[in-house]
Amino acid sequence: MKRIVVKFGGTSVGSIEKIINAAKIVKKRHEEGNEVIVVVSAMSGTTNDLINRSKKISENFNKSELDVLMSSGEQISSSLLAGAIIELGIKARSWMGWQIPIITNSNHVLSQIIKIKTEEILNFISKKGIAVIAGFQGVSKENRITTLGRGGSDLSAVAIAKFFKTDSCEIYTDVEGVLTTDPSINNKAKKIDKISYEEMLEMSSLGAKVMQPTAVQTAMINNIPVEVKSTFIQNPGTKIVSENDIDNKNMITGISYSKRNAKVSIVGVVDKPGVAADVFEPLGENNINIDMVIQNTSLDGKTANITFTIKQEDLKETISIIEKNKKKINYNKVTHDDKLAKVSIIGAGMISSPGVTHKMFRSLAEEKINILAISTSEIKISVLIREEFIQKAVKKLHTAFGLN
Repeated sequence: MKRIVVKFGGTSVGSIEKIINAAKIVKKRHEEGNEVIVVVSAMSGTTNDLINRSKKISENFNKSELDVLMSSGEQISSSLLAGAIIELGIKARSWMGWQIPIITNSNHVLSQIIKIKTEEILNFISKKGIAVIAGFQGVSKENRITTLGRGGSDLSAVAIAKFFKTDSCEIYTDVEGVLTTDPSINNKAKKIDKISYEEMLEMSSLGAKVMQPTAVQTAMINNIPVEVKSTFIQNPGTKIVSENDIDNKNMITGISYSKRNAKVSIVGVVDKPGVAADVFEPLGENNINIDMVIQNTSLDGKTANITFTIKQEDLKETISIIEKNKKKINYNKVTHDDKLAKVSIIGAGMISSPGVTHKMFRSLAEEKINILAISTSEIKISVLIREEFIQKAVKKLHTAFGLN
């Protein structure tokens, strides 16, 4: 007998009909002799609707109360799914995060899981019951409801797989698995049969929305086998596994992109030890994530230009923070450019394949796409381009690296 986690995303439980379909999938996995723990997201669109309601009261709605509000979406879907499973003649019940409990820290709207108590649910599933757990939520040591950040139901599922020592974690969504790129901008995208944790982490971090990056990281650290598959098509999905379990490593596995990036350049900074720390420390203190960083020093070595990228929504606050610290940083001017995008190629095979960088840059040049910034790691190359060229860039690279 295997113990498995089955997680349904918002589109998989987006209507009563879809919830009944999900219940039938759970029944099938249960009748195959598995102990089943189900994790559910809120019905698609629910969380956004709840957030919009809070904004009608205040743009700075209290974060701890926002967690109470947002967690209600998963309460609805978990109850409906448990009821649908019971209607199929199988013992089931729902659990909220606080009932288990899933214990987190007190970082509201972006909390981290510390511990999950397992005794009650293990006892329930050992007696042929199906546990349906509301994803995305937990409870702090102060006994306040917390949430795990957008896409947090993925993290709930993988963390539950870890603490309950399950044999696998199945993520059901509205696509047939992890695709080589976004099919909405390139209809030649194809399903990847197997992908390494490292590649999946890069793809999810760089814009692929199939799985939350923190969930992938948790699966990788704990070596939890994950399969991403369709709720609506009964075909094998994409297995996310250790790199050692992948026989043939393609040079490039997939192409990701992210919109709404902004580039900030601090021009004429006095070049001295610690100047970069003076720039980025106050930004970090205000929870602004920095992505690409480029520093160019003048020929005389006296001044430098520091360029970095951030999310578009952080641009106004970033400029304000830099201007407040002008005396400490000592620069001439600040320039910025928004409506930018980041396009990335990812593949463990590029480690042993010379010429990948040249091929990427030449392909973009052939489409007359200008590269504004570059960052690299062992298994990915990312470039910053203007947002209007995303589709052209993705299609060209998808073709150039043989992914069609």
